[in-house]
Amino acid sequence: MHNYEFKTNNDLTPSAFAVAAVDSPPRSLSPRALYQDVAERLRQQIFARELEPGSWIDEQRLAAEFGISRTPLREALKVLAVEGLVTMKVRRGAYVTEMSQDDVRQIYHLLGLLESDAAAQVARNATATQRAALQRLHERLEKQVKLREAFFAANEAFHMALLDAAGNRWATQVVTDLRKVMKLNRHHSLFKQGRLQDSLVEHRALMQAIEARDEAAARRLMQAHFASGLEAAAP
Repeated sequence: MHNYEFKTNNDLTPSAFAVAAVDSPPRSLSPRALYQDVAERLRQQIFARELEPGSWIDEQRLAAEFGISRTPLREALKVLAVEGLVTMKVRRGAYVTEMSQDDVRQIYHLLGLLESDAAAQVARNATATQRAALQRLHERLEKQVKLREAFFAANEAFHMALLDAAGNRWATQVVTDLRKVMKLNRHHSLFKQGRLQDSLVEHRALMQAIEARDEAAARRLMQAHFASGLEAAAP
C-alpha cells in the first residue's frame, strides 16, 4: 500500500505551483478578442463612408471615442490592412485605402475568374437544395430592386451562396476579401443609373443556366456579368 501526501495550495513551492498551473484546466477565453470587435466597428465605418477612402485614421481620436487604449486599435488596423481596407504608411500612420481605376479593373478581373468558375461548378454539381436556396435569394433580388441598400445586401448574399455551393473554401475566402475592398470604390457599379435592372436581368439568365445545368453558359454569363459591372464602375 502506498501512502500519498496531499498538500494545500499554501504548501506549494513556486516550482510546484508552476507544475500545478500547467496541469490545471486552462481558463476559458473570450469568444472574440477586443481587437476583433474594434476591427468590425472600423470596417463598418469605412463601408458607411464615415471614414472616407484616402483619409488619415486618427488613432488617438478613435481610441478616445471607443473608450479603449491604442493597443487593440492598432491590432485592429493590422487586420484591416491585411484585408486591404487600410494602408499603413511608414512614419505617417494608417489611411483608409483609396482605390485607383487600375485596382478596380484588377479586382473585377479576379472576381470574374473565380465566380465564373464557381457558377460553372454549381451548374454542374449543385444539389436540388442548393439550387432552391439560390432561387430564393434571386427572388429577394427581384423584390428589392427598388431598395438600393437591400438590393446590395441580397446581391452579395446571392454571390456568396453561389460560392459556398461550389465548395471551394479558398475561392470563397479570396472573394470575401475582394468584395470588402470593392466597397471602397467610389464609383460602385450598382450606383449607375439603370445598372440594378441590368444586373437583375443578368442574374435571371444565370439562374436559368444553373437550372438547366448548362455549365458553359453559367461560366459565360457570370463573366459577362462582371464585365458589365466593370464598365458601369468606370468614373
